[in-house]
Amino acid sequence: MNYKVIDKEQYYRKGVYRHFTEDCKCSTSMTARIDVTDLVKHSKATDTKFYINFLYILSKVLNSRDDYRMQYLWQSEELICFDVINPIQYVFHEDTETCTPVYTTYYEDYGEFYKNAVNDVESAKSHREYMLDSVNHPNWFDASYVSWLSYDSLNVELPDGYLYFLPIINWGKYREENGRLMMPVTVRLNHAIADGYLVANVYRLLEKEIASFVNGGNT
Repeated sequence: MNYKVIDKEQYYRKGVYRHFTEDCKCSTSMTARIDVTDLVKHSKATDTKFYINFLYILSKVLNSRDDYRMQYLWQSEELICFDVINPIQYVFHEDTETCTPVYTTYYEDYGEFYKNAVNDVESAKSHREYMLDSVNHPNWFDASYVSWLSYDSLNVELPDGYLYFLPIINWGKYREENGRLMMPVTVRLNHAIADGYLVANVYRLLEKEIASFVNGGNT
């Protein structure tokens, strides 16, 4: 795990950062539907898991720009940018109605990521423990699939004044709308390091990367 310390005086969002870390500590979140028709078709045609394919694309998007890899170190009051961030996925256990966090390492190589993500899920199914370990996994972001509902809105609240900058991403079931498969995705980022443009840009990048992925851009 490597990171660079951001000089707050030279930070391009200096004024916004100061305001939303001192005057008005808050997050910003957005829910929108993205077209996953082609990704669903591709996953079926290649006999791969849609969920893992989307997780890979999401991780690639969030690693494509410094703004999505930021974190606040409260111990030293430093603003940092990780070299890479990795997804925390979740396994749901039907019999106990509980879930297990799964720390999956992001690899730009799709084959490597896919293999490890599947193995991580299978391992979590066996031990079933709720093992959140942020101390040893500081550069992991939350990626949670709400598999039971194609929802219209979702909000993730953190305590007032808690400066947590890593992305929190949720997505739900896709559903058919006008002949296309549309999936709700919720993006939560701290307002100190992201505004409406940067949140909306995640959706634009997801659409771009999905198109690239299904056209062979993952090989």
